[in-house]
Amino acid sequence: MDRKTPIFQTLGCRLNAYESEAMREMADAAGLSDAVIVNTCAVTAEAVRKSQKDIRRLARENPGARIIVTGCAAQTEPERFSAMPEVSAVIGNTEKMAPKTWTGLATGDTEPVMVNDIMSVTETAGHLIDGFGRHRAYVQVQNGCDHRCTFCIIPYGRGNSRSVPAGVVVDQIGRLVDRGFNEVVLTGVDLTSWGADLPGAPRLGDLIRRILKLTGIPRLRISSIDSIEADPALMEAIATEPRLMPHLHLSLQAGDDLILKRMKRRHLRDDAIAFCEEARRLRPDITFGADIIAGFPTETDAMFDNSLKLVEDCHLTWLHVFPYSPRPGTPAARMPQVDGAEIKSRAARLRAAGDAAVARHLAAQQHRTVTALTETPTMGRAEDFTEVIFDAPQPEGVLIPARITGTANGQLTATPLHRSENIPGVRGQSPRQVAAAGGET
Repeated sequence: MDRKTPIFQTLGCRLNAYESEAMREMADAAGLSDAVIVNTCAVTAEAVRKSQKDIRRLARENPGARIIVTGCAAQTEPERFSAMPEVSAVIGNTEKMAPKTWTGLATGDTEPVMVNDIMSVTETAGHLIDGFGRHRAYVQVQNGCDHRCTFCIIPYGRGNSRSVPAGVVVDQIGRLVDRGFNEVVLTGVDLTSWGADLPGAPRLGDLIRRILKLTGIPRLRISSIDSIEADPALMEAIATEPRLMPHLHLSLQAGDDLILKRMKRRHLRDDAIAFCEEARRLRPDITFGADIIAGFPTETDAMFDNSLKLVEDCHLTWLHVFPYSPRPGTPAARMPQVDGAEIKSRAARLRAAGDAAVARHLAAQQHRTVTALTETPTMGRAEDFTEVIFDAPQPEGVLIPARITGTANGQLTATPLHRSENIPGVRGQSPRQVAAAGGET
């Protein structure tokens, strides 16, 4: 009987998606079969409930397969998942990145619960894959978090901050360029803390400049950052490096100073506004995404209005709105809670503000020329991460210059330029040739 390839279900962040691909490689190398691996998220109570719901569904859909649960929710609440009759094994966030774990799962020589103290981990996982994704590669450069925001359980799922050395990152991205990737995204739990635990305490901006100097990657992106930790080298790269894409996702969480203090954030409202103004001064075409929590404990109508106004004050475009839900074990869970119906209403108002911001952004792009990385024959992402729909099929995974013609369904519509109109050094060339030609122009 043929071995059935394991099924992976990934919830939550890009880092989880990256790690699922690493686990897939290790599971395949170990010969694991007839298994479903659920990589859980713990960012909200709803995320944990969804993980459990997906486990039950996957067990029904795959009778006879072993259900293996890992990820942040498994790390923080192993008893919850080991008590589920559908679950065969619960694996912690450190253990899931060890090849010997997957060898044990394949041979049956393993404990049903393998979750150790994540706070005792001092190094990043040694198993690095050369990126994942069909068209852009994601590279993990940092894990864990040293901060203790009052609403957040993630440090207890990921441990303290630890960084991948710059040389390892540069070598990996060099291999990705050789494989033909045109774009790399740097990922981590607290990306702007990269380097604090390395000799000499380099900063994220130093890593970015080294990557762009030593590799031929045509486009580099950074995932969610904490703006208060943005270092001078990062700001210089934003201003001077055209291959660093003009899109930043900010961990803002709220726009009211008292709520920010109760969240134990390290910035205030004016800090966020000042950062966005400075970034726009350095890079006028930059766009911002942001995480914002609706209905944090003790939030009044006036406090919420300050968060709502932050959308315009910071010129935010892409919002990730999180209705607050208490996480057991966090200080915020013990604070006076906002009514659930009010939380839902505030989240809806934030999402409406986000939709309006996207509409304004799309309207401002008309008749511009962008360069899109194609994800499907008819869709790509512009430099600022806006989705672009082509009026004719294109090759996948390449950089296509296109002229914007309109909008539809929250996306830009565009006509790819003919070869004679191409932006120099983009279409029809290798990533190294693109970089040598100066990348984006």
